[in-house]
Amino acid sequence: MSSFDLGFFDCDQPIGIVAGNLPHWRQRGVTYFVTFRLADALPAETIELWKREQDDWMQRNPVCDLSAKPADHKRRYEARCQKWLDAGYGSCLLRNPSERAIVADTLRHFDAIRYRLREWVIMPNHVHAIVTPLNDHSLSAILHSWKSFSATAIHRQLKQRGPLWQKESFDHIVRSTDHLQRIERYIHDNPGNLPNHHFTRGCVHGMAAT
Repeated sequence: MSSFDLGFFDCDQPIGIVAGNLPHWRQRGVTYFVTFRLADALPAETIELWKREQDDWMQRNPVCDLSAKPADHKRRYEARCQKWLDAGYGSCLLRNPSERAIVADTLRHFDAIRYRLREWVIMPNHVHAIVTPLNDHSLSAILHSWKSFSATAIHRQLKQRGPLWQKESFDHIVRSTDHLQRIERYIHDNPGNLPNHHFTRGCVHGMAAT
């Protein structure tokens, strides 16, 4: 992926906020760090706590206020959410290589057509990815496509029904090259001490580990 494929948050450009339980900021031509998780990956009380704290933060801080204090607050809370996910709550269905393969194929399917996919990792109960939507394709549509296609294929393979993914995702706009590099390191290091057969990781240059 070349630097021309990347776009960072610009406070001087229009910002859209997608309605939902969580705040989702949108700008045209930017790169996002996204996390989407299995439906049972977080306890209900944890999700409710996240919603209450985020609602409070949004009321107290303007959308474009990226000064250290509110930005640090948001990063700290997102870090807490990631730790909850990494604790391995729920069924951890994606620990199975066959289910992870479906998700990996889904992520790569429209790469360079609808979006540019950078680093990504499929963990036992969640997925991290850096993605830049192309042309008129929106992040919301891309995430919906990833979840819908992979859920249908996994349900067919396992002969089961019911919600597979949590409806909403965590996402935020990458702010700078330094921010991007920190996210890339986080994605690379996220598996920690997990054995290789419990995660699948990809990068700009192709598959890094399985």
